[in-house]
Amino acid sequence: MPDTTEAVTHAFWLAGRKATGESTLEVTSPWDGRRVGAVSVPTEAQIEEAVAAADAVRDEFAATPAHVRAAALDHVSRRLAERTEEIARLISAENGKPMKWARGEVGRAVSVFRFAAEEARRFNGGEAQRLDTDAGGVGRLALTRRFPRGTVLGIAPFNFPLNLCAHKVAPAIAVGAPIILKPAPATPLSAIVLGELLAETELPAGSWSVLPVPNDQMPALVQDERLPIISFTGSEKVGYAIKESVPLKHCTLELGGNGAAVVLGDYASEKDLDWAATRIGTFSNYQGGQSCISVQRVIADASVYERLLPKIIAAVEAQVTGDPADGATDVGPLVSEEAAQRVEAWVDEAVQAGAQLLTGGKRDGASYAPTVLADVPADTTLACEEVFGPVLTLQRAEGEEAAYAAVNASKYGLQAGVFTHDVQTAFRAHRALEVGGVIVGDVPSYRADQMPYGGAKRSGVGREGVRFAMEDYTYERVMVLTGLDL
Repeated sequence: MPDTTEAVTHAFWLAGRKATGESTLEVTSPWDGRRVGAVSVPTEAQIEEAVAAADAVRDEFAATPAHVRAAALDHVSRRLAERTEEIARLISAENGKPMKWARGEVGRAVSVFRFAAEEARRFNGGEAQRLDTDAGGVGRLALTRRFPRGTVLGIAPFNFPLNLCAHKVAPAIAVGAPIILKPAPATPLSAIVLGELLAETELPAGSWSVLPVPNDQMPALVQDERLPIISFTGSEKVGYAIKESVPLKHCTLELGGNGAAVVLGDYASEKDLDWAATRIGTFSNYQGGQSCISVQRVIADASVYERLLPKIIAAVEAQVTGDPADGATDVGPLVSEEAAQRVEAWVDEAVQAGAQLLTGGKRDGASYAPTVLADVPADTTLACEEVFGPVLTLQRAEGEEAAYAAVNASKYGLQAGVFTHDVQTAFRAHRALEVGGVIVGDVPSYRADQMPYGGAKRSGVGREGVRFAMEDYTYERVMVLTGLDL
């Protein structure tokens, strides 16, 4: 891809080949408003062509040998690694993500495709089961294998414009399921690069498309019966609207959260609290707070609260804000000025309702200063919803049970972090917390791309993480062999 300073208009990828439509979508930097580039937008006829091509190639792709799919995935992994710096600059330009985090995102996508290649070689999900446990089953053996459910519609968000596309595409290719990838309108350029790399492989024509479709054209795609699998990452409101509109489809929804970090009373040394504060300060602000598992709430045992509080404030204030292209920057802008205005309004509402503003609370265009509040009233928007910005709230808890109850007093349940040294406490947290993942000794923001990832309650349904997404994209089919001498 040319350097982003050229701000070129890019073709999209229709059934594995470049194509252009009749209109374009401009992509601008949230940092300074400059034109980063543009993508051609597919017409309705081209969208139909992509879906028809995917539907036509379903059986062929499902029957593709594992080594062919694995080789393609390995190729994409290698090529992403080779182009890390270029792609990181592109992510930073279109998303506003600081370069240190953009490079990390590319590295994660490298791993996702590598993991998928490995899983493609060993994945079958099958087993053999003797059926002669009853007399009627004598001479019979059941074999189960997993087969693709059909073409996947992958809908990706703006906050990880490469890696969350990877989490849609790589598992689909690994199991032999065609995929139509729809990137976020604000950040389509990273997905277009991914298409370039897929085009270098020998995957069947029609097995993948990258379509920068405007959001207002999505309902027709969602309703299309030729797309029986929907993998959506985004807001709770949109995700459940999709699910409710297509109740017969198989939906994986990775939705919002308001991640809590619990600091318990046994985590009490200066070293312990310094570590917790540093991790909390970093991961309440990384990606500008625009991560579903960023730290939004800190729930600290009353015995350590007063000592932890100034350490967290210092760690938050130490975050370097500014130009995302500067390698020293920790916190860049939000994805848009509108997003920053929303965060500003939520913080102002909380302060007016009685919350204490301890640091931050200021907006400059699309940038919002790293912010810490305490004693946020439970009925404010900030306390109830996902802020998706660099904002952190603090509260005391009188003991372990009260801390867990505070975590669970939310409609969301994505991940939680528990700072403790006690293994029994860790197991109690695992049992008590109504979330998809419990991270012990660290913040809720930790995610390894091979592990199961997903939420409880309003944080979604299904699981990502390469092998777990592969299972979600497939179903078990049993074959019974008869007349066998077992």
